[in-house]
This record gives sequence, C-alpha cells and structure tokens, in this order.
Amino acid sequence: MIETEREYPPLPPDDLNRTLTVAQPDNNGKSIHIGLVGDTYTVTVAGKDTNGQFCVIDMHISAGGGPGPHRHDLEETLILLDGEIEVTFRGSKSIVRAGETVNIPSNVLHQFRNASSRPARMTCICSPAGIENCFAEVGVPVETRTTAPPRLDGELMAEFLEKAMALAPKYRTELLNQA
Repeated sequence: MIETEREYPPLPPDDLNRTLTVAQPDNNGKSIHIGLVGDTYTVTVAGKDTNGQFCVIDMHISAGGGPGPHRHDLEETLILLDGEIEVTFRGSKSIVRAGETVNIPSNVLHQFRNASSRPARMTCICSPAGIENCFAEVGVPVETRTTAPPRLDGELMAEFLEKAMALAPKYRTELLNQA
C-alpha cells in the first residue's frame, strides 16, 4: 500500500454552526432545573448542544430519593461526585461511592436510589440525548440546582405517575413497579 493512500475516510469538515458549550449550573436562570419526585436535575449540556449525541445532567438525589425500576433505549453513565447511591442492575445491588463511575447499558432494567441519610450528587451522561426533554416534560421547574421540588403526596403523586407512564414510550422508556 502506498503511504498516500488512505485506509480510512478523512474526517468531516468542522461544522461552523456548532458552538462551544460552557456549563454553569448556577448561572442565574440560564440552566434548566427540574424537580422530579424529591430530586433535582439540572441539564448542563442538552442534546441541542451536541447534535443529539448525548446530554449531561447534574443530579441532586435526596436521602431516599431516586427513580423506580426502569429501562430505556440509551446508555447512562453516572459519575458520583458526593455521597453514595445504591444501583440495582439486573436484580443485583451495588453501592457506588463518591469518585466512582457506573455505566448502565441501554435497555437493561435498573434503578438507582440514595439509600443513605444525606444527599448525593452525580453527573449523568446519557447517549443519545433526549431523556432531558422527558425530565422537563414530566418534572416541575425549580429555582436552583439544589432547590428541592415540591413534595408529591396522594393525588399529586398519582397524577405525576400517570403523566410519567403516558410519556415514557415517547422517550423510549419503560417504567416498572412505579406504584
């Protein structure tokens, strides 16, 4: 093979329509803070910023917080920054502590919850993007990345679960045992 021949195609040109994204979760109203059943998610990099490749979400998980069992058609990487969470993956439980990272493959039944008595904070990277839109549609806006969402008891929780279950298929997500 001659050195000038390419074995692989060349990289595409720079897309000048794409811009640098600098995530500043405490930037006075520019970030989207979403309350979801006791936890607060801040979208720091949305799919619109990455051509749909991935999104990044700053998650504050309250003591006892976290989603119920679910699966979705996206890869989910959790980087624990503070505290600890319990991850259930295919029925097996693991404790993940600050400084550790977990990758949850797409379409696997899983859940995470904060089994400790203090809040946990993590960065969640989802690929492809889109789930951040689900969170915005299902959750409620809150003021900051550490603002706790309103408590949902009784009828409000039933309404939330009904809405989440109805929207889940739109975002290629399946929610299980949410009662």
